Amino acid sequence: MKFLLLLVLLAVAWAIWRGWNSGPLLQPGSEAPDFRLPDQSGNFHRLSDYTGKWRIVYFYPKDDTPGCTKEACAFRDGLARLQAADAVVLGISVDSAESHRRFAEKHKLNFPLLADTDGTVSRQYGALMDWQVFKMAKRVSFLIGPDGKIRHVYPQVDPENHAAEILERIKSFNSK
Repeated sequence: MKFLLLLVLLAVAWAIWRGWNSGPLLQPGSEAPDFRLPDQSGNFHRLSDYTGKWRIVYFYPKDDTPGCTKEACAFRDGLARLQAADAVVLGISVDSAESHRRFAEKHKLNFPLLADTDGTVSRQYGALMDWQVFKMAKRVSFLIGPDGKIRHVYPQVDPENHAAEILERIKSFNSK
């Protein structure tokens, strides 16, 4: 019985390790992979639709959870200032477009939430936790320049202050 318990614990530990280590994050200087994903209204968005603008691609674990809600609402509240800096916000999780619709309506979110239901885009960016039976995006953001290159990666995010942090980074890049 102890052997079986040990085996189960090892399997769980391996699954957690594998999920948290599902590939390296893309790094600054690399080309941001293009994608085509549906939003909460059923409209499709490509990263390349926003060429020439700053693009904030933020991955988040789950709709309507405390940290994800704080982060989304911070982007909602800071969207006008981000747009004034010529930036667009694209939120991505593996939740469905319908889940995104409910989340966006509940919190009056004013930017696209993209449904990466099979985790392909999250995996390309190194932002997927994949436990085979359960997938979830890591909380990580990428600031992509108007030229399509990744300018900054945020592997550690404070959900409440993240939008303001990114705006300051854009301003510093624009002042150079």
